[in-house]
Amino acid sequence: MQIDPHTGLLQGARQCPSPNYNARPHPGDISLLVIHGISLPPKQFGGDAIDRFFTNCLDPAQHPYFQEICNLQVSAHLLIRRDGELVQYVPFIERAWHAGDSQFAGRTNCNDFSIGIELEGSDDLPYEPVQYRQLVAVTRLLQQAYPAITRERIVGHCDIAPGRKTDPGPAFDWGRLMAAL
Repeated sequence: MQIDPHTGLLQGARQCPSPNYNARPHPGDISLLVIHGISLPPKQFGGDAIDRFFTNCLDPAQHPYFQEICNLQVSAHLLIRRDGELVQYVPFIERAWHAGDSQFAGRTNCNDFSIGIELEGSDDLPYEPVQYRQLVAVTRLLQQAYPAITRERIVGHCDIAPGRKTDPGPAFDWGRLMAAL
């Protein structure tokens, strides 16, 4: 597994391009890794709803929750599914729309300088061991490609949008991640 520095694509990840991205205002400023949790519908795993959500193809008739979110235009750089599959929606060199209204270390608009990784899961259900293994492997690659992403600059969505977001939630084992890095 490796990251192509020119395209920002992760070799070995399934590519599912999202239209929900744009250019970073300062392309050389990639200095934050944001960990998210997602499941669609909530607390249900598998299926293609996450792919459809990030590609603006979510059918609101498929589930009542989808009616609430089907018009949002959001994305992430990468998803780690429950079985460890890696799915890339946006090249790392581009600005994915994952953080929303956010702030880190006095800087707003975290999408400008961050990479967003979604873990298929929910705040209160344990994540799978294979997800941690994949997250560690990808994080190491990202830290090699973007050295400004230090251990202190790996955060949860809850940390950059407190009061608005709770993911990856209390079920995410930060100690496990940090010990493995």
